Amino acid sequence: MGGLAMEELPLSALFEQARKIHLAASESGVDQDVVKKGCEMFQKCEDMIGKLGLFSSNETKEDISTNNLKYLLVPYYLAELTAKVIQEDHIQILKAAYAKLKEFFTFCEAMELVPDEELEAASRGGSGAAADLRGLKIARFKRRKAAEAKLLEIKERKERRGRSTKAGALSTPVEAGEEDIPDDDCEEEREAWLSSINLAICKAIDLMEILKIEEKMLSEVKERQLKDGEDGFSRVALDDRTKQAENRHRDTAARVQYSNPTQPITCATFAQDVLEGRASVSQGHEHKHQPLIFGPASIVGGPLSTQRERMIAQVFQPSHRMPTMCIEDAGLTEMNIMNEWQEQTKKAIEEATTSWHNDKPLRRKEEDEEEDDEDEEAVMKARAFDDWKDDNPRGAGNKKLTPCG
Repeated sequence: MGGLAMEELPLSALFEQARKIHLAASESGVDQDVVKKGCEMFQKCEDMIGKLGLFSSNETKEDISTNNLKYLLVPYYLAELTAKVIQEDHIQILKAAYAKLKEFFTFCEAMELVPDEELEAASRGGSGAAADLRGLKIARFKRRKAAEAKLLEIKERKERRGRSTKAGALSTPVEAGEEDIPDDDCEEEREAWLSSINLAICKAIDLMEILKIEEKMLSEVKERQLKDGEDGFSRVALDDRTKQAENRHRDTAARVQYSNPTQPITCATFAQDVLEGRASVSQGHEHKHQPLIFGPASIVGGPLSTQRERMIAQVFQPSHRMPTMCIEDAGLTEMNIMNEWQEQTKKAIEEATTSWHNDKPLRRKEEDEEEDDEDEEAVMKARAFDDWKDDNPRGAGNKKLTPCG
C-alpha cells in the first residue's frame, strides 16, 4: 500500500499516514515539503469524509461509531500543520489555520463535546473579568492534564495486555478458529479517541488565541511599514550591506598581519621588579594610565571651558566613580604604606623595651612605699579597735537582758 498514490489510498490508510507526519512535525522540525504533503493528505481526508457523509449535523457523539470518531480530528490536525507552513505572506497562513480551528470547535460544539464554560466564554468573545479568565484557563489546563493522563493509562494498559497475550500464546498454542475477534466498537478504543478529542479541544482554544495575537502583531507591522515607506527595503539591500561589512573585516584582518605589534604594558613587570629588589619605588615607569571617559566627553579634544561643554561632557557618564590609578600603582602605594607602618611599629617596640628597663628601679621604689603605707594604716586601725574594746567591755549596755536587771 506504500506504493499506491494518494488518490488510490482508502480513508483509514490515508489518515494514518497523515497522522504520522503530524506527529513527526509536532515532536521535531521536519522539512517544509513534508509539512505541505501532510496538509494535502488531510485535505484529501476532508474531501473523502464529505463524499462518504460520515457525519451529520443532527448527530451527537453517542451516534458516531468508534471507527469514525478519529476523523473528527482531521480539521485540528490540518490547522496545526498549516500553522507550520512558512511562506512570505504569513498572515494568510494564520488566517487559514484559524479558520480550520474554528471549524473544528464548531463541529465539536454540535457533537456536544465542548464544556459549557468554554461555550459561555466563546459567546462573550473572550472578554470578561480577569479572575474569570484566569479560572477558565486553570480549568482548561486541568482538563488537558486529565486527558493526557487518560491516554497514557490506556497506552500502558494496552502494552500490558499485549505482553500477557503474547506470553499466553507462547505457553498455550491457539488452534485455528479460536482467535479473538477484535470489536470495532471497543470501549477502550472509544475512550481513547474521546480523550484525544478533548485534548485537541483544549489545545485548539489556546492555539486560536495565539494565532489571533500573532495575526494582529503582523498586521500592525505591515501597516507601519507601508506608512513609513519601508516596504521597498528589499533583501538585496541587506545582502549588499552584509557583503560590504564582511569585506571590510577581511581587509582589516589582512592588514593586521603586516602591521607592527604594539608595545606591551610593563606596569606588572615593574611592580614584580620592585618586589624582588631589582628596582626601587622611586624609579618611574613609562606607561601612564588615563581615566576612562564615556559619552560626549570622549570626543571633546580641548579643555572644557564653558558651562555648556561641561554639561555636555557629563551626559551618559557611569553611575560609579572611575579609577584614578591602575592596579600596579595602587599596589605600590599600599606597599609604601606598609613599609612606613613596619618602621613605626619597630621604633615603638624599641622605645617601649628601653623605657621598661630604665623605669624598673623607680617602679620598685614606688611599690615598696605603697606597701609601707598600707602596713602603717593597718597598724593604726588595729590600735584604734583595741582602744574601743577597752572602753566598751563585753556585755556592757545589756542590763535588760541580765537576770537581776
